[in-house]
Amino acid sequence: MSGIRSYFPSGDEYVTEDALKNLRNYRYRAVDKSFLTKYLYRHYWEWAVTLFPLWMAPNLITLTGLSFEVFDVLLVLLIMPDLEGPGPWWIYFAFGIGMWLYSTFDNVDGKQARRTGTSSPLGELFDHGCDALNCTIAGIVEASAFACGISWQTVTIVFFTTMTFFFSTWEEYHTGVLYLGYVNGPTEILTLAVLACFASGIWGPAIWHVPASQGLPIVGSLFPATWEVTDALLTLTGIAMIFGHCAVCCWNVYTACKEQNRSFFATLPQLVQYAVFATSCYVWLDNSTTIFVNNHLVLFMVTAGIAFGRIVSKIILAHLTESQFPSYTVQMVPLAVGATVARLGLFTPATELLFLIVSFLFVTIAYLHWALVVIERFCEFLGINCLTIAPRKLREKAQ
Repeated sequence: MSGIRSYFPSGDEYVTEDALKNLRNYRYRAVDKSFLTKYLYRHYWEWAVTLFPLWMAPNLITLTGLSFEVFDVLLVLLIMPDLEGPGPWWIYFAFGIGMWLYSTFDNVDGKQARRTGTSSPLGELFDHGCDALNCTIAGIVEASAFACGISWQTVTIVFFTTMTFFFSTWEEYHTGVLYLGYVNGPTEILTLAVLACFASGIWGPAIWHVPASQGLPIVGSLFPATWEVTDALLTLTGIAMIFGHCAVCCWNVYTACKEQNRSFFATLPQLVQYAVFATSCYVWLDNSTTIFVNNHLVLFMVTAGIAFGRIVSKIILAHLTESQFPSYTVQMVPLAVGATVARLGLFTPATELLFLIVSFLFVTIAYLHWALVVIERFCEFLGINCLTIAPRKLREKAQ
């Protein structure tokens, strides 16, 4: 066993003792400008948290919520693996319900932590870590609801979810505040995604593939005549993402740097990490011999999604421990290597699939080892449990 452990980094390499000491300074700060949250969802979440027993740990609620989305992906693989279908009407309702339950559990876990007196920096790391993984999972489910198929449209949806989450995490690292605007992804966009799933269940996913001029009577005429509703929606989403989200994140980081007498331009190289991630995925896919042709896109996206989860989770960890911004993770290596080999034309369909499977196993094992070790170190330092509520005396002793 000790021989196997020698191949993995030690716990101190993941998070040092000095970094753990900074957890004492932790204070969760968030701003939510959403009117939908203020006037509707906040009351719903305050009611929903009362349905959970007091013995149920907040992180267990988070993990349970993620399981609904994982279940939806399994439905996709079993019933409509081409991500196009059409599937039976009920599967689209399952997609919408799964997203809604994930959102509910994701918003209730923090309230459960305050309700049980178990708020901790581990809760934020665990919650946002699950959110990071869900970027890809939810993207796959939503692409299936829109019947995007094994296509660049599906890739684009996942790209949108990961890019917005990366910018939000980068912003929080520098500002110390999780900022959700008047229209934000976890609230308004998710609500629209749920309604879109229900619409596919009622009228069929073909409604998204009619000409934009027919399906979007108000703005449809602004797009080329050959464009479908999905093309128009993705374009509008991309514009909103760049100018309504990423630009706002940059402005908030700029403001924070100005207040702290730091250089905003010194923070921009930190965005290169995501650029390398996205470019590697694009180059590999664009030169692939098998991913699109032989329907291995879900495997590829899950592999890339786990790597992405590690990228942003390391940023969250650095934020919580007041550590230096991480600029690299080993889980990006398979994506970069795969992109390079594919671009050079050295893959055959068989060797590329084998490399993709090995890459999936590598990033999964590396992610699980990192997550388990970091969680264990947090729990030991804070005197808490991850998925159960530790006795109050033990928590008070640790404090």
